[in-house]
Amino acid sequence: MTYADILRPQMKRRALAYDALLVITGSVLMGLLAQVSLPLPFSPVPITGQTFGVLMLGALLGKKRGALAVVTYLSEGVAGLPVFAGAAAGPAVLLGPTGGYLLGFLLAAYAVGALAEAGWDRRTSTTFLMMCVGTGLIYLTGLLGLTRFVPSPLLLETGLFPFLPGGLVKIGLATLLLPAGWNLLGTRRSRD
Repeated sequence: MTYADILRPQMKRRALAYDALLVITGSVLMGLLAQVSLPLPFSPVPITGQTFGVLMLGALLGKKRGALAVVTYLSEGVAGLPVFAGAAAGPAVLLGPTGGYLLGFLLAAYAVGALAEAGWDRRTSTTFLMMCVGTGLIYLTGLLGLTRFVPSPLLLETGLFPFLPGGLVKIGLATLLLPAGWNLLGTRRSRD
């Protein structure tokens, strides 16, 4: 069970409308967080708020709805809506230096969602591990995609190291928020 499942209607038609609303809202949130962007002069990849959004979407919505929100967001961008960082749009963005990170969002949302559905978001220790898995998937696919644009000796200093401090802050914030929310709802199974 995820946070989104708590309010999900029982009637099939209403449940589908609810799921669609969550997916669309998630994609809009991704587009907004992409605009929270800090370009780095030494890297073709900006620092954005998207990674936090992806991790939280997966945890809050679950694997299917979280992944569908990311697919919807990516589809919007490829179709020409200015939803990527810096209001960029078009298929060239997915084929460019940030494409691996964007595709990693899909893997991360699905993985974090699956772990959240298994209850990993209810304890601080497992939430931390869940967020590390999601962040690691984004970094891994991002670096793989970036190898086409950055020489190997510069890969880590342009595609990983600048993002680690922010990544730790995002992981820490999610680690505090998710179990606390379950605690407030009175549905936490055990204490750390």
